[in-house]
Amino acid sequence: MITIIYPYRNRELARIKRSLDSLQHQDNLDFKVLFVDYGSTIPFADSVKDLVLSYSFATYQYSYSLNQPWSRSKAINIGLKRVQTPYVFIADIDIIFRNDCIAILNNLANSARCYYFKVGFLSEPETSVTKNFSEYQISFSSEIGAQGLSLFPLQPVKGIHGFDEFLHFWGAEDIDIHNRLTRTGIESLFYNDQILLLHQWHKSYRKGETDVLKKELQLKGVVQLNHQHLISNQKKGVTMANYKTWGETVSATTFNELNDFDTHIVINNTKESVTHFLFVELPQFQNGILSVCFKEDSFENSIKYKLKKIAGKKVPNYFSLKEINDMLLLHIISFYHQLPYTFTISDDLKSICFKIKKESV
Repeated sequence: MITIIYPYRNRELARIKRSLDSLQHQDNLDFKVLFVDYGSTIPFADSVKDLVLSYSFATYQYSYSLNQPWSRSKAINIGLKRVQTPYVFIADIDIIFRNDCIAILNNLANSARCYYFKVGFLSEPETSVTKNFSEYQISFSSEIGAQGLSLFPLQPVKGIHGFDEFLHFWGAEDIDIHNRLTRTGIESLFYNDQILLLHQWHKSYRKGETDVLKKELQLKGVVQLNHQHLISNQKKGVTMANYKTWGETVSATTFNELNDFDTHIVINNTKESVTHFLFVELPQFQNGILSVCFKEDSFENSIKYKLKKIAGKKVPNYFSLKEINDMLLLHIISFYHQLPYTFTISDDLKSICFKIKKESV
C-alpha cells in the first residue's frame, strides 16, 4: 500500500478539492493520504482540515509553523515520520491524478527503486475549469530534471533521515534526496511512458521574489543558496541529512508560549547593533525565550543625519530592514531552524520581530 503525502500551506480550497477529487475517482483505492499542513493561517486551517477530513482516505496533521518560512523538506519529513505503509508518494496540492495512477504506482512499487514522473502543466485558464483528465490541454511537460513528484520505498528514505531540512523556501530538495538515495544503492528512475499527473497553474516563487521587504517571508538568493547546498552534498558524497533531529512538528503549546511572550528587546538598525546580535548575543543566549524587534533608528531619517552625511561628518552606518531580514533568516536556516522560533514582519513593514526558545543541555 502507498501513502500519499501532501506538503501544504495556505493554498485555496478549490485547488485542494480538485486534487483530492481526482484521488476519490481512482480505479484502485489501495492508498492513504496524509495531509501535512505546515502552518496555514488560523482560522483558515480549520476550513482546510474540514475539507481534507471529508475524504475517507485522508488524515490531517497540522504544524504550528505559520510564523516560520516555508520548508517543503520539513513538511514532508513530518509526514514521513507518521507513515506506516511500505511505500510513499510525495505529492503536491497542485496535482490532478489520472484515474489509473494509483494502480500504476502500486505496480511500480519496489523496495530497491524510486521513481519520479513526467508531469503535464496546465495554463491558468485550463486550471480554472474542471474537466476529465484526458480533456485538459497541456501547455508543456516536465523532463528528467524535475523530481518533485516521486514514489519511494519508505525505509530507505527514513534511513537517510528524509529530506534535507536546511533547504527552505524553494528548490533542490527533490533532486537532493534522489541523489542521496542513489548513493545508498537505491535506483532512481524517470517514468515517462505516459503522463499520469497534471499540475495546476500558480505563480512561481522565483517570479515573486523582490528586493524590498514584504510581509510574506522571503530570502533573496535562497534558490541559488539551495542549489549550492545541493552541489556541496554531491561533492561530499553525503547520504545522511539532519544529524540531530528531523520530522519534528511545532506544537500548539510551544507556539502559544512563544506567541504569548511579550517582553522584547528593541534593536535599531545600526550595523554594529545588528552584527553584535547575530554573532554574539544570539549564539550566547542559552536558556529561555529571547525576543527582539528590529526597527529603523529615527536618527537615520532626520535632517540632522542627512546634513552631517552630506558634510562628510561621522554618522552611524545602517542596514535596511530588508538586509536585516535576509541576514537573520539566513542565520536561522543555517544554525537555528531546529529550535522553536517565530519570525514576523509588521503590517506597516516598519519592524521585524524574532523570538526563539533555547534550553540548556
